[in-house]
Amino acid sequence: MGLESAGFAPVALIERNRHACDTLRANRLGWRVLEMDLRDFIAHEHPYAYDVDLLAAGLPRVKSPAAVKRAEDRYERELLEATVWLASEVRPRAVLIENVPALISDDAFVDVREFIRLELEHLGYILQWQTLNASEFGLAQDRKLGLLVALHAEAAERFRWPEPLAAPAPTVGAALWKSMAARGWRGAATWAAQADRRAPAIVGGSERRGGGDLGPTGTKKAWARMGINGGGIGDEVPDADYQWDPNGPVNNLPKLTVEQVAILQGFPPHWSLQGGKTARYRQLGHASPPPVTQALGRRIAASLTPHTGPLS
Repeated sequence: MGLESAGFAPVALIERNRHACDTLRANRLGWRVLEMDLRDFIAHEHPYAYDVDLLAAGLPRVKSPAAVKRAEDRYERELLEATVWLASEVRPRAVLIENVPALISDDAFVDVREFIRLELEHLGYILQWQTLNASEFGLAQDRKLGLLVALHAEAAERFRWPEPLAAPAPTVGAALWKSMAARGWRGAATWAAQADRRAPAIVGGSERRGGGDLGPTGTKKAWARMGINGGGIGDEVPDADYQWDPNGPVNNLPKLTVEQVAILQGFPPHWSLQGGKTARYRQLGHASPPPVTQALGRRIAASLTPHTGPLS
């Protein structure tokens, strides 16, 4: 969505999660959605995969080599490798990869960065690494994104990373006050005043786990300090009869709804999510916030000019 807002028109979208694919199809009837594992995609079987401007990948969190204990733990690394090899086959004008901030500079990922560098530099790409925070682009969320942009020489000289917005990021209370009050909760204003900081990063969790929640123990405590029960996702916001004690037990605090998580991630109200509550929440948690990708996409598009017509 962010790249579309920046002027790119996707020729194909590769995603193995069926609920995410259903969401893409429901919102954009003209998009070609391939419900498959990226590792199984062979470009020469898809002629439209060539002559594209941008290969963009928002990938699952890559584990450090020290954390890879079993064969199945390599899945995220294999997806990253498949993306880089796809770039060498398709030869797009630009490559964008989003992953954990640690991928950019942490010593634990030196071998991963070196693999990417060796594979892309010999194709003529110049690699630029950066970390951006969603809070710098108008979102009430402290969410850092580790980003790689790879361009050929002339475009790389024109490329500039997007600059943070001048206005400070809103607080969770400011971002969600209207939605919290939507069913007549009289304590919404008091709650909003307490939720006077940015949210921790929204996380999607693993498909191998149970229901959705807002993160590990430390993150749940941060949510509780803002008057949110991070132990799960709610079905509805509080109604007029909701009794709220900001100093009471966590289980009595309101939970965020999927729609509220969408607000924190920068998704517009008209974006229709498909699947059950947990499936819809995980799609949001795994997504790159559209306002960040829009700002970045505009800078990539500008670096690829002169160009006429929609980019792909």
